[in-house]
Amino acid sequence: MQVSDFDYFLPEELIAQHPIEPRDSSRLLLLHKNSGKIEHSTFNRLGEYLNAGDVLVLNETRVLPARLYATRSTGAAIEILLLRQLAANRWQALVKPGRKALPGTKLNFSYSGLKAQIEDMAEEGIRTIRFDFTGNFFAILDAIGQMPLPPYIKATLEDKERYQPIYSKKLGSAAAPTAGLHFTDALLSSLAAQGVIIAKVLLHVGLDTFRPVKVKVLEEHKMHAEYFEVDEVNAQLINKCRSQGGRVISVGTTSTRTLETVATDDGVIMPKIGWTEKYIYPGYQFKAIDGLITNFHLPKSTLLMLVSAFSTKENIIAAYEEAIKEKYRFFSFGDAMLII
Repeated sequence: MQVSDFDYFLPEELIAQHPIEPRDSSRLLLLHKNSGKIEHSTFNRLGEYLNAGDVLVLNETRVLPARLYATRSTGAAIEILLLRQLAANRWQALVKPGRKALPGTKLNFSYSGLKAQIEDMAEEGIRTIRFDFTGNFFAILDAIGQMPLPPYIKATLEDKERYQPIYSKKLGSAAAPTAGLHFTDALLSSLAAQGVIIAKVLLHVGLDTFRPVKVKVLEEHKMHAEYFEVDEVNAQLINKCRSQGGRVISVGTTSTRTLETVATDDGVIMPKIGWTEKYIYPGYQFKAIDGLITNFHLPKSTLLMLVSAFSTKENIIAAYEEAIKEKYRFFSFGDAMLII
């Protein structure tokens, strides 16, 4: 299968530049995954499509203000995107421009209590960086770091919390699990009151959110490893739902990949902590989920491949064409899709 099969044209004006207020006023496209039937709604009506006994699975990761700006000794600017903590003072990071970020390069920051040095190189743009700092590193990040908004968002984000789901809890992601950005406290309370069960997993979003698929043949792409956690309590919630005839509705591709990583062949969710390189594309047989809440994804992305696997490529492309015709908002701050 060719990566080009997952291309489509999106008018630039449909790329959402700002989060909508309130969060749950975004539009919701309902796609029936088998028939391809499409309905139009709004996210605050999500409860109309869920039943008592269904379980919503949320990813409670929290985004690090992981974008830092530094200078080399020459005064040249360096942009750093933290990806993975390796030790208390060592991180894997995406560095631009990579050709200037050689091992031994010393980095200076506007914050006087922070310095760094590049230790080694991996693939293009990826570096291991050792930081020297005084105090709490995460407090420093909060003070000088910026939210790692995708490059297609040109507008300034005034409130960092708008790039966090309201239920985010554990710091570690290099990007938001954007399907979760639509939820409000009121909506979650309303869903719980109608008998929808809320379960939580953890997956720290990593490099593949930022990396385009560079191969031509889809099967040749390799996912980068991302850290995940599924605890006993939430595994039991999900398994109980399934055993009693409820549906498992995954909020986002990150929750989906986590569940599919830990599910047995007959769909039982096993508590586990580890790293996943789960790559889902058409032909994959889902074991763990019955429905998926997701945003509209970039052309030729692994995320678009995953949602195409859950329905069909033809249904997804038709739904995207319908969303473009109806002027839905796309990508991180855009509207949502429910596939059931």
